[in-house]
Amino acid sequence: MSRIGRKPIAVPDGVTVEIRPGSVAVRGPKGELQERVSPEMTVKQEDGQVIVTRPTDRGDHRALHGLTRTLVANMVTGVTQGFEKRLEIQGVGYRAALRGRDLEMQLGFSHPVTVKAPEDITFEVPQPTQIVVTGISKQRVGEIAAQIRKWRPPEPYKGKGVRYQGEHVIRKVGKRA
Repeated sequence: MSRIGRKPIAVPDGVTVEIRPGSVAVRGPKGELQERVSPEMTVKQEDGQVIVTRPTDRGDHRALHGLTRTLVANMVTGVTQGFEKRLEIQGVGYRAALRGRDLEMQLGFSHPVTVKAPEDITFEVPQPTQIVVTGISKQRVGEIAAQIRKWRPPEPYKGKGVRYQGEHVIRKVGKRA
């Protein structure tokens, strides 16, 4: 019993999808991405759409079906629009600046923290307290943003540190006399 995905992935003009056994490659205006897929899932392209099907309705096949469909959809979105994560820096003297392609941050250490930009990632610093990480791979953008945040995560007493834009930090009450 083969189940067709409820949401076929629309492939816009200018995007090519190459399906090989065990992998899917997507090429578009912003670049090219390739992802391995489970051999149990069937991926096919027809009428400008990519359709992922699963062999049975077992729980592991259903989970793998959703994962495969989301990975392919994120690849199509990445090569057409790209992804971005925004970070905010809070704290007296905490700031960021670009040094070439690399990101240099002052985070209260005795030395500046430098984050080298991988080939597929770009950094922007619209203000000294804001960082924008952009790229075509959703996984890579999230990973690099998490590595930047890990240098100085927001602390619960004063809220100083690097946080995602819109992230709410639960504050603790300090010492009471």
